[in-house]
Amino acid sequence: MKLFRFFKKQTGNMAKDRLKLLLISDRVDCSAETIELIKHDMIKVISKYIEIDPDQMEVQIKKSRNGTKNNSMPALFANIPIKDMRYHV
Repeated sequence: MKLFRFFKKQTGNMAKDRLKLLLISDRVDCSAETIELIKHDMIKVISKYIEIDPDQMEVQIKKSRNGTKNNSMPALFANIPIKDMRYHV
């Protein structure tokens, strides 16, 4: 029985994350699929150098101010939990 609760919690969190991506993508005219592709590519590249937690990783595209009052532009924000640093020489 506990096994089913574990999977239910994960799928619920995944659905919640997908909904967040959809809402964000609507605001900045970027599809959820594009954000997922960016996230996947970031995981692939960063994992070469750092052990990260991809399940807890958050990637967002938001509108941010660029120094002027009324002018805003999209910016990529990423929250990437680091598990361990790998040092390659």
